[in-house]
Amino acid sequence: MATRVLEMTFGTELNQKHSLRVPNVKNPYTGAEAAALMDKIIARNIFNTDNGALASKVSARIVTSDSADLSLV
Repeated sequence: MATRVLEMTFGTELNQKHSLRVPNVKNPYTGAEAAALMDKIIARNIFNTDNGALASKVSARIVTSDSADLSLV
């Protein structure tokens, strides 16, 4: 079963990086949608890390993984 996770990397107030992951992202999901989401997260200032508040967008990507159960006979 394949899973898709949106991984967003932000710059913090102290010039460090912080990543947030959103599981089960829809397909397709565009860069414009990711940028808009990241802008909202920054504007609402709802996450605070040990390195300060999220202050800028660094990158976004979709991570896809696939797994298959094995028969143990």
